[in-house]
Amino acid sequence: MIARGESGAQRALIAASFVSRIGNGLFNAAAVLYFTLVVHLPATQVGAGLTIAGLVGMAAGVPAGNLADRYGPRTVWLCAVAVQAVTMAAFVLIDSWLVFTLLATLDRLGASAAGAAGGALVARSGGYRPAAFRARLRTFVNLGVVIGTLGAGVALQIDTRAAYTTLILANAASFVGAGLIGLLGVPDYRPLPRPAEHRRWSVLADRPFVVFVGLYSLMGLQYQVVSLLLPIWLSAHTDAPRWTVAAVYAISSGVCVLLQSRLGSRVETPRQGGRAFRLAGLLFLVSCPLMALTADVPAWVAPVLAVLAVVIHSVGEVWESSAGFALGFGLAPEHAQGQYQGLFGIGFEAGQALAPIVLTGAVLALGQTGWLLLGVLFAALGLAGPLVASWGERTRAAAREALPATD
Repeated sequence: MIARGESGAQRALIAASFVSRIGNGLFNAAAVLYFTLVVHLPATQVGAGLTIAGLVGMAAGVPAGNLADRYGPRTVWLCAVAVQAVTMAAFVLIDSWLVFTLLATLDRLGASAAGAAGGALVARSGGYRPAAFRARLRTFVNLGVVIGTLGAGVALQIDTRAAYTTLILANAASFVGAGLIGLLGVPDYRPLPRPAEHRRWSVLADRPFVVFVGLYSLMGLQYQVVSLLLPIWLSAHTDAPRWTVAAVYAISSGVCVLLQSRLGSRVETPRQGGRAFRLAGLLFLVSCPLMALTADVPAWVAPVLAVLAVVIHSVGEVWESSAGFALGFGLAPEHAQGQYQGLFGIGFEAGQALAPIVLTGAVLALGQTGWLLLGVLFAALGLAGPLVASWGERTRAAAREALPATD
């Protein structure tokens, strides 16, 4: 049973995440159109600015995590969210590529810092059933993005500068709202005692964790399979109706919202996380060839096959994210959750930055063979999950046994 105080902190974190993700959904769906059609920046400049911002922004992860471990995660998280609120509001004033790139970089720095400190907050408020809490948290995160994306559709239909400005300011307000909820509802957790051997970059010496971050970063390519690769494939290589693209995206979001709590609450320990990671890879091994087959079937069959593939893929996504929670938090020392979550976030963001190049430049170029190779890659990564989980548990058990002698 979860203590009342911890339950209140969990509700506050869920509410704050839900509010901020609605704002993210509002902004992300219309951001590129605002920068190109309203601000009149060339698409190549927008892409270059976002790439620079993404690469520089990753640098804040581990340092912000160290600050969270040293001074308390809530303080660092609130500062990072405040930076995001200010930079987001300033997007309505940009008039040049330089200003756009500077603001985008500040926004990504704030996002990386918020991710590291927020991860430490999630770890500290997890209670006696942390996996169930994290699953509920991700359920509301997904739901918030869906609601925000639907709201953005209204502004996109209006297609005026005022409509886009409203979306941006609403996203800025969502950061303010999330910060207020966190300030009022999340305890100011004090730093935990750190062992003498702790260092600012200790996480880089934790080989099992670093290896898992690498595996998870590559497995993270799957997030853009449904949002990027499959829509291009359906439009260019199949006879499926155009509405199929919107349908599969909506179904994917719905499956994740409906199943995240039910399945994710079963993945508590690193060992369970390793098995969930393996299962996710095997499900992706099934879904990717099915997506490839949509090019070889009649127009009326392609949507059915695409939906089946996306349902299988989305179930795999639920297991994969649950594995990420179990191993990402379970292998991290309690006194260094901020530092570990900072590296975990850097790895994930690096994988997402590479995803468009890999998926469109390699997989799409190879056609159906590319889809098959992608499925094999996911399966191979998944099979490594239990091995890394076992390795991580062994090293931590050995460290605990050596502690009395060190003392």
